[in-house]
Amino acid sequence: MKKLFLFLMLLLGTLTVSAEEYTYLTFEMTDGARVSVSTSSLTISISGATLKAGDQSFTVANLSKMYFSTHDESTGIETLYVSDWNEITDIYDLNGRKVTKDQMKNGVYVVRSKNGTHKIAVKQ
Repeated sequence: MKKLFLFLMLLLGTLTVSAEEYTYLTFEMTDGARVSVSTSSLTISISGATLKAGDQSFTVANLSKMYFSTHDESTGIETLYVSDWNEITDIYDLNGRKVTKDQMKNGVYVVRSKNGTHKIAVKQ
């Protein structure tokens, strides 16, 4: 338990340095569930066997890992940046029809780029 406490204290000491590049700290539980907490003004505290990050509380024994990420992994929603938009090679509507960027209206689309395939929601 002392090793875990020392590891968490070391992690807390490096948190502010590492969090500048990432917008979320993601916690993965032993059952595979994930919870992401925004790193903006993030505070972390440990009391007994409970770790509190932002407004979320976790039992330390139920955590399998925690890591920084650029998107909220509990929802699977990622940000599509302008640079990613320029890399899109194919766009499909939910009926499987191929469309162009100009044909996109409000709705959900599947886009393929060099970085992978993603589902996006368009709101104008």
